[in-house]
Amino acid sequence: MSETRVGWSFLYSRRWIGYFALFVVFAIACVYLGNWQFDRRAQARAEISRIDRNYDASPVPIAEALPNPAGFDVDAHKWLTVTLEGTYEDNAVLARNRPGPDGVGADIIVPFRTTEGRVFFVDRGWVLASGTDMEDVLATVDAPPAGTVDVVVRLRASEPEVDGRSSAGRTVASINVPDIAEVTGVTGEIYSGTYGMLVSETPSAGHGTLPPKPERDEGPHLSYALQWYVFIIIGAIGVGYAARQEYKNLNAGSKEVLAMEKKSKARKTKRGPTDADVEDALLDA
Repeated sequence: MSETRVGWSFLYSRRWIGYFALFVVFAIACVYLGNWQFDRRAQARAEISRIDRNYDASPVPIAEALPNPAGFDVDAHKWLTVTLEGTYEDNAVLARNRPGPDGVGADIIVPFRTTEGRVFFVDRGWVLASGTDMEDVLATVDAPPAGTVDVVVRLRASEPEVDGRSSAGRTVASINVPDIAEVTGVTGEIYSGTYGMLVSETPSAGHGTLPPKPERDEGPHLSYALQWYVFIIIGAIGVGYAARQEYKNLNAGSKEVLAMEKKSKARKTKRGPTDADVEDALLDA
């Protein structure tokens, strides 16, 4: 009347080994995505630190901040306020497809030659240029002040080139300093890793819309990272629950049989020996 118990041996089946393998892959993917979000949070916090340290700092001469024109370092110099003395050159370009307060436009990039003879590119703000010929936009852009000018800018990193897009005429796809230098045809030593967002200039002239101070917001990266680890816990609970349910289903029959055998033995003990049991005992004696 007894029945073989399955127990937990079903966990060694090919099907359950496959389930465990899928869970391991899922957990590894969640750890990778969680760590990616932690990395993005670290980058956002580093950017906030740079803003706090450099954005409102007192301006310093660019020759002091960057004695080596190729020595721009993002961690040390981004958002740093520097002063320039020199003259604007008359060959502005537009960095197209730039978002702004009124839609899609372009940033006005003008070469600036310092009194030391070095070339630095100044972003003189954003202008609306959606659906407009770029040459027409350039024709309407206010010219920078002539003669010697004192300029205050905040340093920004030279942007990477945009795949599949190239310069066309006097427009560029990104504020990539080497590309702009080629388009404008400037000569001499160039601050190659950085450009500057205009803050003020003396004497002043018309310019585009200048951007507001960037927000000090690290974003939802921490909550997203923790969610990926919570998904691992949920997955583990789901696998454990499924295993428990299958255990109950596979062992339900054997449990019922064991219960019936126990009840039968209990009834026999309660009734005492049967006639057959007494006869067997006499014959044995």
